[in-house]
Amino acid sequence: MGALAAAIAAGLAAIGAGIGNGLIVKSTLEGVARQPELRGTLQTIMFTGIALVEALPIIAIVIAFIVM
Repeated sequence: MGALAAAIAAGLAAIGAGIGNGLIVKSTLEGVARQPELRGTLQTIMFTGIALVEALPIIAIVIAFIVM
């Protein structure tokens, strides 16, 4: 049962991170399309946001290993 819980936790975290990354990139592209001169600033903020979103699956994997 613990293995199933770990697999579900890791899978949902990966799906959530994928959706989150997609929304971040979409919003960044919209911002660059509206104001191309802010490309560098928006890109920096995008990479910071993606790094924070990618921390979620890593934490979920650690918790999944602890559950097992």
